[in-house]
Amino acid sequence: MQGFSRIAFTPAVKAAQTEHGSRTAYARAERGGTQPDRLGDDEAAFIGERDSFYMASVGESGWPYIQHRGGAPGFVHVLDDHTIAFADLRGNRQYISVGNVAGDDRVALIFVDYPHRARLKLLARARTVTRESDPTVFARVAGELPAERVFVLAIEGLDWNCPQHITPRFSEREVRAIVQPLLDRIAELEAR
Repeated sequence: MQGFSRIAFTPAVKAAQTEHGSRTAYARAERGGTQPDRLGDDEAAFIGERDSFYMASVGESGWPYIQHRGGAPGFVHVLDDHTIAFADLRGNRQYISVGNVAGDDRVALIFVDYPHRARLKLLARARTVTRESDPTVFARVAGELPAERVFVLAIEGLDWNCPQHITPRFSEREVRAIVQPLLDRIAELEAR
């Protein structure tokens, strides 16, 4: 969390922490080096299991923009302990994140596991690669997907957030897995 606190805990944030009584606890997190945070096994596994995340970027107007990204679990690839990547598939063709990253490479991501009430925040520097500009990374991340580009994100900071206000939600895939034994049992009983 040292990289995260170095970036996120600005003087105004520190003043708010002091005013509200949490500064002492967070000051401990800031002690140490100035190296970017690393993804450990827990973070890599968590990211690999997610089927969506949210990414914020900032445009030239200064306004933040948040975009939802989704896919099958594993669509976000952990390339190493500082780098993740995901294929950028054609959507509404607004290209806001692409344009924002071209002007300012700083992004913030949040990955949420709603059923288990866990979330991971990442601060990163993003770049895009195409099949032509980096065929190795493009092939590794996009594979056979009809991707226009691949976002490659160099992690600067990370922070696990508390579960206190995460409302449990379940994807269709998760609900199906939960109710399938019940459906199987109903079918068995009806067959009798």
